[in-house]
Amino acid sequence: MSETEPARPVNFIRQIIEADIQAGKHGGRVATRFPPEPNGYLHIGHAKSICLNFGVAEDYRGTCNLRFDDTNPGKEDIEFVEAIQRDVQWLGFRWNGQPLFASDYFEKLYGFAVELIEKGRAYVCDLNAEEVRDYRGTLTEPGRDSPWRNRPVAENLDLFARMRAGEFPDGARVLRAKIDMASPNINLRDPTLYRIRHGVTHHHIGQSWVIYPTYDYTHPISDALEGITHSLCTLEFEDHRPLYDWMLDNITIPCHPQQIEFSRLNLQYTVMSKRRLTRLVDEGFVEGWDDPRMPTIAGLRRRGYTPASIREFCARIGVTRSDNIVEMGMLEDCIRGDLNETAPRRMAVLRPLKVVIENYPEDQVEEIEAQNHPQNPAMGARRLPFCREIYIDRNDFMEEASSKFKRLVTGGEVRLRYGYVIRCDQVIRNGDEVVELHCSYDPATLGADPVGRKVKGVIHWVSARHGIRAEVRMYDRLFTHPLPDAAREEGKEFTDFLNPDSLHTLTRSIVEPALAEARPGDAFQFEREGYFCLDPARVHGAEPVFNRTVTLRDTWAKIAGQGG
Repeated sequence: MSETEPARPVNFIRQIIEADIQAGKHGGRVATRFPPEPNGYLHIGHAKSICLNFGVAEDYRGTCNLRFDDTNPGKEDIEFVEAIQRDVQWLGFRWNGQPLFASDYFEKLYGFAVELIEKGRAYVCDLNAEEVRDYRGTLTEPGRDSPWRNRPVAENLDLFARMRAGEFPDGARVLRAKIDMASPNINLRDPTLYRIRHGVTHHHIGQSWVIYPTYDYTHPISDALEGITHSLCTLEFEDHRPLYDWMLDNITIPCHPQQIEFSRLNLQYTVMSKRRLTRLVDEGFVEGWDDPRMPTIAGLRRRGYTPASIREFCARIGVTRSDNIVEMGMLEDCIRGDLNETAPRRMAVLRPLKVVIENYPEDQVEEIEAQNHPQNPAMGARRLPFCREIYIDRNDFMEEASSKFKRLVTGGEVRLRYGYVIRCDQVIRNGDEVVELHCSYDPATLGADPVGRKVKGVIHWVSARHGIRAEVRMYDRLFTHPLPDAAREEGKEFTDFLNPDSLHTLTRSIVEPALAEARPGDAFQFEREGYFCLDPARVHGAEPVFNRTVTLRDTWAKIAGQGG
């Protein structure tokens, strides 16, 4: 490594790879793969695997394939294939060559299955699914041999060919590996290799097959066919590793990748099970896979998260073999840190309250200079129009308040950000509701307090005449429970912990006119409010829609500390 190259992260997987390179294993070559099943959108847990697989390949001048393990056509769709490619590219990674599909290997997989049959290591079984489960045994009891386990090779070859030809209905027969029904590892108790599936259309190969290989059979062979050297997967596949090795040891194939397991990402206040995420979408708990409350990469992107923030998050949590639960605050801290450096500042009044400055000339408009980023002069400045009528946020006014309230009160003064000091002289009501404030301003206070005078409070504002009406979506965490997956232990469904306040939509917000130039996905700090982005999925309406990415501070940590 040269002095100009950044330091590589250190973890047990990289130590294994470096030892393999030193030993000349695989000719010193490094080839990884990211192998999602296209049955849903990728989530933040997949981002950890993406950063690991592509990062390892990049650092060791190797290759990383994007391969779709598409062996379950009933749940897979081209929409998911396209979404996965978008997400990987958005995170900043490029795969080796063209995207690959396990379904393109089906003819070779069939041939390897024939080889296993010919070697007496696979057989056609007539047990139905329930009987297969019953014969498999339990964690404490060995399984029992299928009555069809010792079928002659010729009969197995004939039946398997007829399965492929479509002669038998779904569930009538399966092809199973012949391994060890007494193995303490249930995965080795004659696992299913092929099942019959009529009447389904595969997203990639149409209806050319009526038998489909299982994941445990397809995955190791696909790795070997692609020349993968290190097959990195999460810990739930650790018990599958003996089967992974058995498959490759019992067919004629020159490459034998090494499977290495690492801990999956467990993140507070969300769920990572694709089955549960699918349920949230299908049952209408969220607006879709890219709902900004979802932990999907598409949802995080739409919410305003950046590739850099997600990569930083994955770097911080590291790669280990120990299961742990990561605080949501760590992910939020990564996006705050990124946007604090990169997001220009703008003013937005989310809950408008009209202010009439009585002693300001009615027809006058002046432009006040405001920095785009107070710590980064290189980001320049913009001009804010100021006139007699402005909007401030309702939360910045109280008729009566204690000395701790540093904003506007009746008879009190406050500074307008970048502008003048104003005093509230009169409150206008419609019944019990405050609808307007009549104020006066001090012309000598533009941008600074005169000597001998100090106004402590500073609030943001927008010109009533020049501001833009906008919809602002105040997103929060999707669940109230830090571990919604633990719901069963409390006798509840994970959906019982959905946060009823995960979204508040403000339809009457007013934002400064500079935001008319925002492009879909652009991120901003709304001063004193948080970080927001222009919703890339809602750009064709009459009014812009801004999504809150994250608050300025971790308010949930404060709530948790109070036991709330």
